[in-house]
Amino acid sequence: MPLDRQSQHSVQIRSSLDADDDSDHLHPTLSTPAVVNGDDCENAGDDLVVPPLNFAVVDNGIFRSGFPDSSNFSFLQTLGLRSIICLCPEPYPEVSVDFLKSNGIRLFQFGIEGSKAGSDKVDAYVNMILECMRNLDMSADQMYSLEPFVNIPDVTIREALKVILDVRNRPVLIHCKRGKHRTGCVVGCFRKLQKWCLSSVFDEYQRFAAAKARVSDQRFIELFDISGFKYLPSSF
Repeated sequence: MPLDRQSQHSVQIRSSLDADDDSDHLHPTLSTPAVVNGDDCENAGDDLVVPPLNFAVVDNGIFRSGFPDSSNFSFLQTLGLRSIICLCPEPYPEVSVDFLKSNGIRLFQFGIEGSKAGSDKVDAYVNMILECMRNLDMSADQMYSLEPFVNIPDVTIREALKVILDVRNRPVLIHCKRGKHRTGCVVGCFRKLQKWCLSSVFDEYQRFAAAKARVSDQRFIELFDISGFKYLPSSF
């Protein structure tokens, strides 16, 4: 699939400003209210729907985002969701559980620990070192061996993919705290099932992670073994 066409899959509908990290203190992300210009402000009221942070369409019936809060519930209702995949380990907020129950949405929770305090600074420092090593023509194995890997459980990613691949669970929303790293890893592995080339997979990951892109995440995606899964053509 051409790169420019694949890029259309991840057009982001941003509802709030990106935060500096992907750490978990599991209260849902607070979204910045959407702005309506002119006289519409007075009439918008409860009709305004606000997508979660970093919301985007992955494929038909598959969506991704940061952690949705109550201001996003009206928007989620427009998606007709059957399932939500949460990649955060903390208990789901009660108000969100009530929303899921009242709308017949099933919750699949696959707890993956987020980054710890200060790890983004470590990532930035390591990435700088790796860039220097690339300039010195060091091998990939030599470079990656020096990076402190974030623990990404292979089994957990596989279980999440099984939920996504089961059409009975769609429409489905995949989310973590900010919709960057953990969600990016799951979507990246999903793209490999769609036979995307790695450069396109990494481009999509980096557009969501931006300055917080992690070499360890991309290394995990690159090495993820998809041989046990069935090839999945893109719906677009």
